[in-house]
Amino acid sequence: MTAEELKINVEKALEEIRPFLLADGGDISLVSIENNIVRVQLEGACISCSVNQMTLTNGVEATIKRYAPQIEKVIEVSQELTK
Repeated sequence: MTAEELKINVEKALEEIRPFLLADGGDISLVSIENNIVRVQLEGACISCSVNQMTLTNGVEATIKRYAPQIEKVIEVSQELTK
């Protein structure tokens, strides 16, 4: 899979999960894909949601891996800034 195909598949996965996030007042955007690690940014209500890590792992990461099995991990960029 080319880098462009990978990006398209990750975006498709985000489009699948986005309605659930929007329903709760949040959203998600793709920041980058490097070395089979996807970086996303949670937006709106998702930023302060107490279960955003569960959503990230069980929802976002699982959905992305269905579309792009080579992805190893999904990281929310604000987490990187706090570490």
